[in-house]
Amino acid sequence: MRPEDTVPHESTTRYAELAEVVRSGFVESRHFGSLVALAPDGRPALELGVPNEPVVPRSSAKPFQALACLRAGAPLSGAHVAIAAGSHTGQDFHVDAVEDILTRSGLTFDALGCPPDRPENEDTYREMIARGEENTRERMNCSGKHAAMLAACVASGWPTEGYLDPGHPLQVLVREGIEELAGESVAHTAVDGCGAPVFAMTLTGLARGVRALATATTGPGRVVAKAMREHPAYVGGDGQANTEVMRLLPGVLVKGGAEGVFVAATTAGHAVAVKVIDGSPRATTALALAALHTLGVDVSAAHEWTTVPVLGGGLPVGEVRVTSHLA
Repeated sequence: MRPEDTVPHESTTRYAELAEVVRSGFVESRHFGSLVALAPDGRPALELGVPNEPVVPRSSAKPFQALACLRAGAPLSGAHVAIAAGSHTGQDFHVDAVEDILTRSGLTFDALGCPPDRPENEDTYREMIARGEENTRERMNCSGKHAAMLAACVASGWPTEGYLDPGHPLQVLVREGIEELAGESVAHTAVDGCGAPVFAMTLTGLARGVRALATATTGPGRVVAKAMREHPAYVGGDGQANTEVMRLLPGVLVKGGAEGVFVAATTAGHAVAVKVIDGSPRATTALALAALHTLGVDVSAAHEWTTVPVLGGGLPVGEVRVTSHLA
């Protein structure tokens, strides 16, 4: 082991304890990270950990990518916008929407640049296995975003080949839109799990970005927010956090991302961005709801999502709960 491997990262000791895992009255694990909550006027009302450290937003950035597709002229509306901004669970109605987007642009599933994957919806996956079907690109949770990107390329006369290159005109438009909404320059460009570019920004910038979408009253931003609110089933799927929280809290936008990222915002301008530094998503929904509650937002209708049960022998014996900073 190298000497530097024994020294914590410079920021490690600055992350806040956000949640704890309690089993039979014993704190078994703890989740550390950062969180920022913005008041309706856009000013930080709560800052925990290192909110101004750049993070890779992963799928929490999909609403921004959908916005860029609309700005590029993609002929999307309603559920098609929602699935472009979502991480769908691969159910049949999701695949139908992806196919419709592509067909209207003269394309097929073969044009998708995302990798083949299994659907996240377990019932759908079991049905596929029973039919002897293999994993496909259209079942991958990002296929709606990719279909929208391809539709944007066709609408703007840009090549569909290479549409995932950071230098492609569409990805340049995505980056410019993120910088505009976040109010800061992109800190780093990475490759997301689906193969698309993903642009790092501070957690505070991420909160500013989702706030801008949630409060938009005109233009493509309003179209994205309205579609997500009106078609939450296409942002996630049956039983999935993004979908169920938006169903329970009409008007609230939420979008989770891999590696412990989650954003939420209201039409009034409250906004929350979370990053759990160990990458676990299990506490992120509860953390975002707790932060909204701290800001004065009534989240009681989504009470079932404010804690996560810890099981023992198949029965609840504890919970994953937010720490006293947010309780």
